[in-house]
Amino acid sequence: MTQAIEAPSTDRYASTRANGYEINSEGPLVEYRVEGGVGIIELNYAPANCYTHEMMRELDEIILQARMDSEAHVLVMRGKGDKFFSAGADIKMLQSVNPRFKYYFCLHANETLNRLEQTPKLIIAALNGHTVGGGLEIALACDIRIAKRDAGRMGLPEVGLGVLPGTGGTQRMARMLDKATAIALMVEGRTFSFEEAKDMKLVNYIFEGDDYWEQVLDYARQFCPPNKASKAVGMIKRSVQSGAEVDFNSGLAIEREMQQQLFQSDDAKLGIGAYLNKTIANFTGK
Repeated sequence: MTQAIEAPSTDRYASTRANGYEINSEGPLVEYRVEGGVGIIELNYAPANCYTHEMMRELDEIILQARMDSEAHVLVMRGKGDKFFSAGADIKMLQSVNPRFKYYFCLHANETLNRLEQTPKLIIAALNGHTVGGGLEIALACDIRIAKRDAGRMGLPEVGLGVLPGTGGTQRMARMLDKATAIALMVEGRTFSFEEAKDMKLVNYIFEGDDYWEQVLDYARQFCPPNKASKAVGMIKRSVQSGAEVDFNSGLAIEREMQQQLFQSDDAKLGIGAYLNKTIANFTGK
């Protein structure tokens, strides 16, 4: 006898509700739009943009959408509002669900941030407020981090909850800093200013607050056509992110593959031709 298979639920909160937690949100938890070649991803779960399994599912889908979006040459991620980039995982959710759900929640979050990290487009984290716990883990999966001066603090304080940074924090921070510093920051569980984070090279730039968002967009637009060959920007990012995780010769093989794809691009022809003709290339992103 053939068993009937029910269609999946259209309720985007069904999986968490089934595990005993109710999400209080009517709109999307992650918003996406494109402005002038810049794809903007906005975390939207008031008051602190904490993430749930549903938010990660929406983020995952938007990452895939942004990859395929030919209008988005560079991506910028920010938190809704002006107080939080993200305060990490929703602790009330973690308290109410069972260990099996927590495990698969962490597994999917890992997979989502890996997809973010491996997307062949430059991804900028606009740290417009507090960036702690899983919020910092999301930011660490981005390529460049730009903080708003005096807008908040950052850190991985999970040890205070009796757990560890479980969305890639122990791995990405240890790869960005020396192991001893990364361990100290995580076992101490302290938060620190954006200025201290910049000194540690966890933050690339700090922009002033009055027109912070416009400065971030101006920075992002420099990587869009016609200013830069956005495909080359994305391949540089992909070659570094993928190559850093394998042995040197395998990394060189990845680099050659990325270069071969670029040699076949319209922008490489434009860039090389402009160099030889002593003109300025107007790149197309193709």
